[in-house]
Amino acid sequence: MRQVFVEDQPIDAGPTVFTMRWVFDELLDGVGRTLEGLIDLQKATILARHGWPDGSRLDLPADRKEAVASIAEFAGRREARGFQEFMAEATALYDHTGLPFMRSTRTDLATVARRTGVRGALALLKSRPYTTMWGALSKYFQDPRLRQLFGRYATYYGSSPFMCPPNLMLVTHVEQEGVWFIRGGMHQLARSLAELIVSLGGTIVYGASVNNLIHEKPGGLRIFTKDGADHRGDAAILNVDLASINIGGLGDEARKWAGANTAADRSLSAMTFSTVAIPSGFPLLGHTVLFSDRYEEEFDAIFKRGEVPSEPTVYISAQDRGSNDSDAPDDRERLFLLINAPANGDLKPYTEGDIKTCERDMRASLARCGLTLEQASSQRVATTPNDFETMFPGTGGALYGQASNSWGAFFARPTARTRVPGLYLAGGSVHPGAGVPTVALSGLNAAGCVTEDLALISR
Repeated sequence: MRQVFVEDQPIDAGPTVFTMRWVFDELLDGVGRTLEGLIDLQKATILARHGWPDGSRLDLPADRKEAVASIAEFAGRREARGFQEFMAEATALYDHTGLPFMRSTRTDLATVARRTGVRGALALLKSRPYTTMWGALSKYFQDPRLRQLFGRYATYYGSSPFMCPPNLMLVTHVEQEGVWFIRGGMHQLARSLAELIVSLGGTIVYGASVNNLIHEKPGGLRIFTKDGADHRGDAAILNVDLASINIGGLGDEARKWAGANTAADRSLSAMTFSTVAIPSGFPLLGHTVLFSDRYEEEFDAIFKRGEVPSEPTVYISAQDRGSNDSDAPDDRERLFLLINAPANGDLKPYTEGDIKTCERDMRASLARCGLTLEQASSQRVATTPNDFETMFPGTGGALYGQASNSWGAFFARPTARTRVPGLYLAGGSVHPGAGVPTVALSGLNAAGCVTEDLALISR
C-alpha cells in the first residue's frame, strides 16, 4: 500500500481499489474491533467510469439492476441480457469454486475437488474452461467494448484476458459485491492496522532489513537483520515475494527451503505516474478506465515482445473524487495513472527517455478519449518496472506473483506451509494470490496454520 508525495500531497501509488471487505470484518472481529471503527469508509455507487476513443462512455453501477439498465442503454437489450447471464455464471463460479478455493490452505486437485464438490465442478464446466477468458466473453457479449471492459478483470491477477482461463471472470462478481473508498486513501488502512497491532501489545520494528534465516534443530528459527540483530522464535511468517527468496535474499538455507518456482511466468508489472493536475475534457470519477482501440496488441506487446504498449489502456485513480460528478474538486487534484507493462525490470534499463516516451504515449491515449491534464505538476513521480524490481528483488517488477495465464498456475502457487517446521508464507505470490483482500486471506491462512501446528507441538 505504497504512498508517494507530490507537492507535499500524499497519493496512493499501490492498490487503489478496496473490495471483499468481509475479509477484514472477519479479521477484526477476532480482536473485538470493527472496520468502521478503524477507518472511514464510503461505498461506491459507480464501480468505475469507462471511456473509448469513439467518444462512448459507460458508468458501471454497483447495483446489479442499475448495471443491467446502464448496459442496455449503452449497447442494447441483447447485451444487457448477456450481462445478466455473465454475472449469474460469475457469481456461481465465485460461490461454488472461487471462495472455497481461496479459503483453503491446500491447493492440490484432490483437496480442491473435495472442497468445491459437484456444484463447483458444474460452475467450472459452465465457464467454458477449455477456452480463454476473451473467448468465453464472446458467449455473452457481441459488443467488443464490453469484452474489453470485463476482460480487463484478468489484469487484477496480473494476467492477459487473451491467455488466462475464464474463471477469472469471478473478479467481476467481487466488485459487484462492493467497492469502497477509504478516507485518507488505501495507505490509511495499512497505517490503521499497524496502530491496532501496537495497541494490542504487538511490536513493529521498521527499517530492519532481514538478510538471513536459519532453522535450528530440533526446532526454532533465527532471523538476522543487517544491523546484526538476532531474533529467535518458534515460527515465522514471510510476507515477501518468493522470487526474492529464490535469489538468496534471505540466505542460502531459506532459498533451498522455500522451493520457489523460477520457471513460473511473471505477472504484469506497470508504469505509473503520480501527479497533481486539472483534468479537462473527460469527466473523471474516483476510478476511471480509458481504453485503447488495440486491446489485443497491448497484451501481445507485454507478454510476447516484452514492451510497454505504445497505445495503452490507462487506469486513473482520482483520490479526491468518489462516485459522483459533483465530487469534482475545484482546483488541481491528486491523480494516479497506471499502464500495464512487462515484468522485465531486472533485464531492461528504463531510461528517462523511455519514461518520457511512455508518458507521451499515455497522454496520447488519454487525448483520444478526450482527456487532457492541465497544469500538471513538474514534480510528478514515475515508477517503472526497474523501481518495482528494486522494491521486490528477483521479480523483474511483477506485481502479482506469477501470471495466472493457465489453469496450472492456480494450483502451482505455494501455500502457507513450507517444508521447514515453523516457517510459513504469505503475500501476493502465495495462494490465493495478489490483491489487498486475497493477500489478507493468505495471512489468515498462514496464521491458522501456525496456530494449528503450534498446538500440535504443545501436545
